[in-house]
Amino acid sequence: LGEIIHSKHSLDSVYLWTLPMFHCNGWCTTWAVTAIGGTHVCLRQVDPSKIWSLVDSEGVTHFNAAPTVLIGLANAPEAHPFPQPVTITTAGAPPSPTIIEAMEGLGATIVHVYGLTETYGPHTVCELQPGVEDLDVADRAGFLSRQGVSYIIADPTRVVDDDMGDVPKDAETLGEVVMRGNNVMKGYFANPEGTTEAFRGGEFHSGDVAVWHPDNYIDLRDRSKDIVISGGENISTIEVERAIASHPSVLECAVVAIPHDKWGERPKAFVVLKESQNASGDEIIEHVRSRLAHFKAPDAVDIVDELPKTSTGKIQKYVLRDKEWAGYGRRIH
Repeated sequence: LGEIIHSKHSLDSVYLWTLPMFHCNGWCTTWAVTAIGGTHVCLRQVDPSKIWSLVDSEGVTHFNAAPTVLIGLANAPEAHPFPQPVTITTAGAPPSPTIIEAMEGLGATIVHVYGLTETYGPHTVCELQPGVEDLDVADRAGFLSRQGVSYIIADPTRVVDDDMGDVPKDAETLGEVVMRGNNVMKGYFANPEGTTEAFRGGEFHSGDVAVWHPDNYIDLRDRSKDIVISGGENISTIEVERAIASHPSVLECAVVAIPHDKWGERPKAFVVLKESQNASGDEIIEHVRSRLAHFKAPDAVDIVDELPKTSTGKIQKYVLRDKEWAGYGRRIH
């Protein structure tokens, strides 16, 4: 029901399976498209050229994809304006305003949803508010990169402090996202201790760090394990990644914490450049400094050919982080 409403499916939906059906039940789209009487178009594996071909030949109106898949589509040689209205539901990692702007520029309507395996189908959606469609594309993309508010089938999503109190809705104070509702799991199989810990205080603890906007929309800043704690200051890797992604030569990137003798941790970026583009690590660092406080800029940038990813296209930050922390007994924080 939530997918039908929030991703705007109908009898006329032609849904392309760019997302594996096994992954969180295909974000429940397996059931939604079937229930509404839409058409499924199956795809063996993610291939941007094949996706563009099927969009044209099958009249695709909807597909779901992680931001990294969208980056591949937007930068494929076959990329062109969509020949019919297409709604793209994206999740799996916070999309940067840069990729949202790129896909909207091709004519897509972006629906940004958020959740975890423990809360899927998606738990929140960044529903458009009156006036958002009238914003310029950069400001609208910035709004759409929020995780938003709860799905129709879920209780209100909250951002809380360590005592389960709501953080101020000031778009600045960090807290943890907690959830409850029909789509939240009952518990972990044969793991009562893990279940008790996850549901302390009566709501599911996501482990995701976010701020809460005055309009009630949540906005993820990081996974708790991905936050860089540098000299006592919290640095959001998502915020740094968004700044890096705005560089015209950058295809995609990931930022992780690396050990530092003085500050405990500092951010390091791994960057994939667009084909035929050149940019040095120093140039990217200066680009971030022009957009964020200088202490948030990465200390180092590695230009790499590719980033480690899951089968659904989600970047595996732990692979990058583990290499940087090899030989250390523990993370400093």
